[in-house]
Amino acid sequence: KMLQNVHLAPEADEDDLYSGYNDYNPTFDTEDLENDIAFQQAARTSHGRRPSVTAKIPGTSASRPLATGIGSKATLTSSMGRPMTGAIQDGVARPMTAVHAAGYTKAAMRGSSFDPLGQARGPAPPLEMKNSDSSEEKIRQLEKKVNELVEESCIANSCGDLKLALEKAKEAGRKERVLVRQREQIATAENINLDLTYSVLFNLAGQYAANEMYAEALNTYQVIVKNKMFSNGGRLKVNMGNIYLKQRNYSKAIKFYRMALDQIPSAHKEMRIKIMQNIGVAFIKTGQYFDAISSFEHIMSMSPNLKAGFNLILCYFAVGNREQMKKAFQKLIAVPLEVDYDDKYISPNDDPHTNLLIEAIKNDSLRQIERERKSMAEEYIMTAAKLIAPVIETSFAVGYDWCVEVVKASHYVELANDLEINKATTYLRQQDFNQALETLKMFEKKDSRVKSAAATNLSFLYYLENELAQATNYADLAVNSDRYNPAALTNKGNTVFANGDYEKAAEFYKEALRNDSSCTEALYNLGLTYKKLNRIEEALDCFLKLHAILRNSAQVLHQIANIYEIMEKNPKKAIEWLLQLISVVPTDPHVLSKLGKLYDNEGDKSQAFHYYYESYRYFPSNIEVIEWLGAYYIDTQFCEKAIEYFERAALILPTEVKWQLMVASCYRRSGNYQKALEKYKVIHRKFPENVECLRFLVRLCTDMGLKEVQEYMTKLKKVEKLKEIREQRIKSGRDGSARSRREGNAGGDSGGTKGERLSARLKALPGTSEPYESSGSKEIGASYIDPLGPQAERPKTAARKRTEEDDFADEELGEDLLPE
Repeated sequence: KMLQNVHLAPEADEDDLYSGYNDYNPTFDTEDLENDIAFQQAARTSHGRRPSVTAKIPGTSASRPLATGIGSKATLTSSMGRPMTGAIQDGVARPMTAVHAAGYTKAAMRGSSFDPLGQARGPAPPLEMKNSDSSEEKIRQLEKKVNELVEESCIANSCGDLKLALEKAKEAGRKERVLVRQREQIATAENINLDLTYSVLFNLAGQYAANEMYAEALNTYQVIVKNKMFSNGGRLKVNMGNIYLKQRNYSKAIKFYRMALDQIPSAHKEMRIKIMQNIGVAFIKTGQYFDAISSFEHIMSMSPNLKAGFNLILCYFAVGNREQMKKAFQKLIAVPLEVDYDDKYISPNDDPHTNLLIEAIKNDSLRQIERERKSMAEEYIMTAAKLIAPVIETSFAVGYDWCVEVVKASHYVELANDLEINKATTYLRQQDFNQALETLKMFEKKDSRVKSAAATNLSFLYYLENELAQATNYADLAVNSDRYNPAALTNKGNTVFANGDYEKAAEFYKEALRNDSSCTEALYNLGLTYKKLNRIEEALDCFLKLHAILRNSAQVLHQIANIYEIMEKNPKKAIEWLLQLISVVPTDPHVLSKLGKLYDNEGDKSQAFHYYYESYRYFPSNIEVIEWLGAYYIDTQFCEKAIEYFERAALILPTEVKWQLMVASCYRRSGNYQKALEKYKVIHRKFPENVECLRFLVRLCTDMGLKEVQEYMTKLKKVEKLKEIREQRIKSGRDGSARSRREGNAGGDSGGTKGERLSARLKALPGTSEPYESSGSKEIGASYIDPLGPQAERPKTAARKRTEEDDFADEELGEDLLPE
């Protein structure tokens, strides 16, 4: 290996290869080694520890010069005098027979240090840059861009931005076409990426369908389906069938579903079942129930599922086949749910490891899926039972009993009680309260959950019948059976509210909300309770929370507007909420009249007239609205138009002279004195003692120069005199009543008897008027105790006027009490 640092000098005589055997080998000359720099350096480094490079066998080599670090040269030969391999003799190099050693280069001859790893050469040169102008590289970049656009389109669709998703899909389609053209230019058509083309077209069709651009989606799907190079393109006919179903083109939808079904191999059983279910639904849409029945029957025999079973019951119900309805119901109940029951999540022992495991899986995502599946199954079964129970037997009660027996024999035993409660609610809808009560009373000895539901409904029924004692008893039973039942707590609060204990009612409503924050009935009733307690800010807070849950509830919007009106701080807020309310109930005359009143208070007569007129248009019997409209036309000097409204008021209240006088006054103001005179005469015949009518008759007859003026003047004097006498009698009656009370206070029992006699005499006087009557009633009612208490504190009865609170408690609350 030392040959790397040796220069071989050729011999002068190239022909004598065996000469020099007796020459002195300078390698063994050690006299000058101390002065040899190259040798000393080799001795200090790993060069000196390497084995000798001289041949161990005799060789034929001529002597050759040895080059050292200082340039000295000597003839180097092997120990046998043979020239070394690679030596140059007579200008011709002997062929090398050894591998070029690592780390030895010609640079060592120039005094370089030993560097076997080549570290002295510095970092490796940079990689050769790709040629971005090459066609292959451009195609690769374009293909990458198309894939990115498809991904962005799918992400935008999942985020709900359908417009952006469609734009990205279109851009991906354009770039993919450019990519295909470039590939065709530089290579054969076999190099085209069909998978990329398929994904681009498929995504574009899906985005068209998502944006309801059905024609474009169908055209794109046709491009895929008709291209024979796409092996599974025929399956997309299912998507085309779905589009036709959305377009209500049911015959074409069925056609494409069947074409897709023909192209799905029998190995894909689940896919074929789903397509057949779509075919059955399309047949139901077209009214071809028997064809739909054949599809669903095949599904129930091959792979039964809840949707197919429920649809089969609907079809048999549509054709009126009772026996088949029963069989289909039994098939629906027999569908396996493939879920674990609650027993699995109950720990059999106190093993901490087992308990920890059960706690971990009790509410995981798989458990939630199982709950959803079970809830869906119960909903299908309950709906099917309620649908077929009235028609499968002679009466709905017998039908319900059959459904209950079938359910009890299945693994849905707990649904039997819910069906019984549904039976009671059906009796309620039929106004058969006695049967409903009997059915619900059967649950008093059942388990707590069912007992609570039945007692809640019983409380509600008795509340509707104003039997507050019974309603309270059953409300207590419902609460005691299940303290966490929000409907029971709400009913209990209602019974307390009806008895006037608003603070306690509020506590029950709050407890119901703590158990179920989504109990809107309790939240609404709590707001009404705060209104009764005059805690307006808290009431407003309740109704604003409720508005966040029920955005379009007319009752909630009305309550918020009413509270702002009560607060009187910002009437414009009340107007804003009422405007929202009329967007929900645009034909409610009371809301429209309320808006008119608020605008009138604000001084905006034009808006007030608009809403008052709209209210009159929907309900032309509201006296307040009629009076305002008539007064508005009089103020604006359109008395002829006011006549129409006052005449309607006179028709509604024919015993009140006020409206007929207003009609006559309008005739007089408009200058039609003849009509006014005739109207006053008619009024005088109906109300001969009306002083105002006689005064206008006298004035009109005087102005018109009629002879009847004297007659009416005489009648006017008599009526005025009679009125004066009555007023004197009323005044003397009041003075006597006050005197008797003073004497009674001074004289004890004797004075009291005198006062009673005076009161009796005053009552017997003819022509009593309202002031006297109110005074008399005071005297009589002073010693009388109403057993029901003051009128304001009485419980609700059927005869008293219903309020908004009553309407809510009777109607809205009842919806929550029905079993789920």
